Amino acid sequence: MLSYSFMQNALIISIFISILCPSIGIYLVLRRYSMIGDTLAHSSLAGVALGLTLGHNPVLTSFLFTSVAGILIEFLRNYYKKYAELILSIVLSLSVGIAITLVSSGMASGNINSFLFGSVLTVSTEDLITVIILSLISFFILVFLYNELLYITFDEEGARVCKIKVKLINYVFSILVAATISVSIRIVGVLVLSSLIALPVATALQLKKSFKTTLFISILVSMIDVISSLFLSYYLNCAPGGITALMSVFMLIIVMIFKKATVAFSY
Repeated sequence: MLSYSFMQNALIISIFISILCPSIGIYLVLRRYSMIGDTLAHSSLAGVALGLTLGHNPVLTSFLFTSVAGILIEFLRNYYKKYAELILSIVLSLSVGIAITLVSSGMASGNINSFLFGSVLTVSTEDLITVIILSLISFFILVFLYNELLYITFDEEGARVCKIKVKLINYVFSILVAATISVSIRIVGVLVLSSLIALPVATALQLKKSFKTTLFISILVSMIDVISSLFLSYYLNCAPGGITALMSVFMLIIVMIFKKATVAFSY
């Protein structure tokens, strides 16, 4: 199986996204922003459609459009402080409207389904290079801003008092979320991408460990989900996105059962 170049590329991308998604997802979940990930995942479809229409790399155009959408969400937070869900509806409507218009008009020439459901067959070397570059930049920024992001996650007002540039970091974080989504759509697909961002973190949170331990466990769970789904999708001849979502839910259920059993045996 790994003798095929597209499977080699898909495996490398899977490793990168299985580390990057929970690294971003843990901040989104703890800040109760997990639905932002879902909104931006759907926004990435508009970026893909624009890329296919203009004849550019869809992963790159997805990153650019999703970054704009993420910045727009952060900008609109100042206008709808008490109605955060409205912001997501506005951005989602704009993005899906653009995507449907371009796809239904026939201007977006290409296999849009591979981005909706994920596909290992369409992963090219160009996609691999784009994913590696975006992932490495994202990893570097996450490490560099680790303390600030952690502070903002648990006490945003306190971070402002300590003169941390909260607004700037929130904008940067929005772009990091966009990069994470863009590098993941080839393998996971737009429709179930939010499951890879949120569910490994949800699984790790069940164990009630420290932040760093929770992050490590969520990355481990994510790697099991993504890589096992990649191999299963190859042998079952189906899109990896759906299997990834099912594996994520399956892992969460297993941990919940294990936790209940541990508590029951302790009495």
